[in-house]
Amino acid sequence: MEFFFIVLFSLASLFFFALIYRAGRRNTTSGGNKNLPPGSFGWPVMGETVEFLYGKPEKFVFDRMKKYSSDIFKTRILGEDTAVICGPAGHKFLFSNEQKLFTVFRPHPMQRLFHSYKATEGSPPPPAAVEEGLKAIKVEETKIIRTPGFLKPEALIQYLGKMDSITQQLLHDHWDGKDVVKAYPFTKSLTLTLACRFFLGTDHPERIARLVGNFDKVTVGIHSIILNLPGTIFYKANVAAAAIRKELRAVIAERKEAISGGGAPMRDILSHMIVATDPTGKYMPEAEIADKIMGMLIAGYSTVATAMTFFMKYVGERPDIYKKILEEQMEVAAGKKEGELLDWEDMQKMKYSWNVMYEVMRLTPPLQGTFREALTDFTYAGYTIPKGWKVYWTVSTTNMNPKYFPDPEKFDPSRYDDANTFPPFTFVPFGGGPRMCPGKEYARLSILAFIHNVVRRFEWEVVDPKEKVEGDMMPAPQKGLPIRLHHGH
Repeated sequence: MEFFFIVLFSLASLFFFALIYRAGRRNTTSGGNKNLPPGSFGWPVMGETVEFLYGKPEKFVFDRMKKYSSDIFKTRILGEDTAVICGPAGHKFLFSNEQKLFTVFRPHPMQRLFHSYKATEGSPPPPAAVEEGLKAIKVEETKIIRTPGFLKPEALIQYLGKMDSITQQLLHDHWDGKDVVKAYPFTKSLTLTLACRFFLGTDHPERIARLVGNFDKVTVGIHSIILNLPGTIFYKANVAAAAIRKELRAVIAERKEAISGGGAPMRDILSHMIVATDPTGKYMPEAEIADKIMGMLIAGYSTVATAMTFFMKYVGERPDIYKKILEEQMEVAAGKKEGELLDWEDMQKMKYSWNVMYEVMRLTPPLQGTFREALTDFTYAGYTIPKGWKVYWTVSTTNMNPKYFPDPEKFDPSRYDDANTFPPFTFVPFGGGPRMCPGKEYARLSILAFIHNVVRRFEWEVVDPKEKVEGDMMPAPQKGLPIRLHHGH
């Protein structure tokens, strides 16, 4: 359905306009006579977006590295002239020049879905309003998360026991006594429950059940064609985002009432957002709070759920690795009293389990990549990237390269036994530099709490080892990854 709309939109409606518009724009936004990287801008308007989104981003990158350059190539995706900087040297260059040469950039679909502006209901905001709103979101998100230290280890320690107990309860409710279950729907429910508890201070099951399907649609819509017609991915994402905002506004209203009554402890990010004021003493509008919280929930939901799901896949196919993980987790459990929840010291003992997760994320990255914007003209690998161009960073330029990971298709957690087995900047699942994922420690703790509980409760096998993996920027098993559970050991 979406592909039909894309073809109709591209060829019938805008083809002639695009030829004229792009021809006139080529000498300005595309760098004029500058020494641009090799590559192709693709079709008018659409560029190479269809190949990027629907031909798998990893294959898109590999094919062009082989055809043009293993260091850098140009393309046009999601409406932007883009340079893809590749390899460990490219990772290092990007991480070392954050806020010097690059700044964060949100693709246009994300800008439309995560708006923070005042506009007439049903009317699109002016582009400048969207850009300013996004800058405000970025600044406020950073300030709110980092100032109270919500994602620092010392703060997460206090939440760790709750992570453990929620995971135990959901496994008991949904998997105990079952023969075959679907891993992906469960991990999404688990991670959204954890994120709602951490960011919102609520774990209302019915509310979370309503949110899961909507978050899935928004997550897919973040990287899609902006075509707001019924049946398209973006339209569904837009409707879902509105439903999430409505639900979040209800949560915000409830929390405000509880705070005004003096009965709400300030232990979650939402409460701090509600009471925070700007330098003039004004409180943040509810619409902005809802947008910011929606972004944070998605960041703490989809990628973590994907990592947990593919852990179940790869380990379910390797009983030898499962056995080693179980031995490690039983050692952790042996040092605890009956009913005692996980603590920080326990997590530091789970080294092999985390090495397994590294290998899961190498083979199936939960997020393929992110975008930056060039703050000024700069030169890399002998080519010039003009100011305003977008730069695409992706883990896939190194993860499957046999030069850094011998026999790259093999699932082998022993690669990480020695930190010096591969060069720096070849494996960067959480990015690096100033823009390293601030939720890395949150993700690590929630994943390890899941591993600790699932391997001690169950053995399992994957029902369909050849199940197709869908998705573009965020992979997903087509059937939800059915697994057959074996209770006890």
